Amino acid sequence: MVYIPSGTFQYKLLDDDKAEKRNVSVSAFFIDKTEVTNKQYQAFVNWVADSVAITDYLHDDAFYLPATGATVGKGGKEIRLIDWDKVNKISPLWKKAPADVKEKLAGMMTMINGQRVPDPAQMNYRFYYVRMDGEKNNQYVMDTVGVYPNEHVWSTDFPNAQMTVMDANYFGNKIYEYNPVVGVTWKQARAYTDWRGTQLKVLIRNNPNLKNFKLSFSLPTEAQWQYAAEAKLDPADTIERTVKTIVDKTTGKEKLSLNFKQGEGAYASDGSTFTLPVTSYTPNAFGIYNMAGNVSEWTLDAFSPSASQLVNDLNPALLYDATDKDSPLLKRKVVRGGSWKDNGEMLNSDTRSFEDQGNAHSYIGFRCVMAAFELPGEQVKTRKYAKR
Repeated sequence: MVYIPSGTFQYKLLDDDKAEKRNVSVSAFFIDKTEVTNKQYQAFVNWVADSVAITDYLHDDAFYLPATGATVGKGGKEIRLIDWDKVNKISPLWKKAPADVKEKLAGMMTMINGQRVPDPAQMNYRFYYVRMDGEKNNQYVMDTVGVYPNEHVWSTDFPNAQMTVMDANYFGNKIYEYNPVVGVTWKQARAYTDWRGTQLKVLIRNNPNLKNFKLSFSLPTEAQWQYAAEAKLDPADTIERTVKTIVDKTTGKEKLSLNFKQGEGAYASDGSTFTLPVTSYTPNAFGIYNMAGNVSEWTLDAFSPSASQLVNDLNPALLYDATDKDSPLLKRKVVRGGSWKDNGEMLNSDTRSFEDQGNAHSYIGFRCVMAAFELPGEQVKTRKYAKR
């Protein structure tokens, strides 16, 4: 992740190219320098698969930490904590465990793309979050999300096109392990951010400087995403360094060095027909890769055409947790940054689009943010004033 200092940028008041803008500020935060990769998301899926294997199939005390005596629920069920230090040595269990262990896991396996893998229907992640819906604001509720990505989004997104190779290989083949994960819904992306927070706790539990701080990951708010994409600390600054160009050796003309659709049917003009590894091209002034192009990205915000009129001018965010019973309008989440299949208009840092929180596509991925502690800026330092 990279540290993004606090700053101010211009927010459109309406979804209109001619709409006026207002200044808003965001406090400091960390953001992933790249989109979440297939390899990173696979680690999440494997963690869930190992959890299912141990709790639902193996029932082996060897995979648990010593009992603490703590209980939960009305029945006083004992809390059992998995010994991840031991599990990680042979993770994923369904793939690397001894034959006798694999035999016990037969009930959680299925065939996908000709390979025997954990059944996606059983790969569920349960977590608590603070609900925002106007009725249960700031109340902790539990959600359960199936974490396995939709591998068939390529054929679904592009009917009457030959996409079976992408369906069969994109998520599971090592060739694509450093490409951005796709086929992930907004809810799955949010589940990943929660899981990543649990892994962070493991990393910092022995760090005396951090162990008492409450640090957590989330999807970036729309404001955080735009501010990081523009990579400037003040609205008056230019954004020349946020979009790179290269000179075409044939024509001598400059063209954008980004992964996007450069004209009707021109998918490969940027160096790749589909997505590219997440560190392709040059990062922006903040050191962040592919904030424009490659894949569009989920943000935390609910979508409204007039969102900027509804939110605060400090850390603006329009949050709404829609239920399955809500109307489609309430399930819309903001998507930012054009993708490999979009034209140049979608690459602008303030261009907004949306998608239903339960839908997955071959052109939408995500990255994570984490709140940061403010570092004093240059303005805070003592200075001498010239005499008038």
